Amino acid sequence: MLAGVWVSTPQGKHLARRKSKNTQPEIALRSAIHKQGGRFRLHRRLAVGCTPDLVLPRYRIAIFVDGCFWHGCPEHGRKVPWSGPNANLWREKLERTRARDARSSQIAADLGWQVLRVWECAVLKDPDGLATEVLGAGQSRDP
Repeated sequence: MLAGVWVSTPQGKHLARRKSKNTQPEIALRSAIHKQGGRFRLHRRLAVGCTPDLVLPRYRIAIFVDGCFWHGCPEHGRKVPWSGPNANLWREKLERTRARDARSSQIAADLGWQVLRVWECAVLKDPDGLATEVLGAGQSRDP
């Protein structure tokens, strides 16, 4: 087997169909923010390598909704070592995702945006409460 080549497995087929935009947690948070009077833009590219899921331009808040599996949630992320023919590739992929998250957060912060990274599990647990926190953070920055 060649190094770096993915091997198709029945366990991984469902992952190829996962959405990267307009996910259920994103939509739940957007709905809650909108319901509370917040206005936002979707997937606005702030710079190369930095496209938050939501931005609240009035408050200069950039929000990234991180999926528990893909971004390594401490509570719901993978806790056992990878196994199978793609083990190293999965480990490397998720390490790259975390590194990309750190870079995009730094880019947004350097551009003067307040960065909020929220876990999908937190959004799904209480989207209205999270929306209140987001808008509260913005109002504390409002001139």
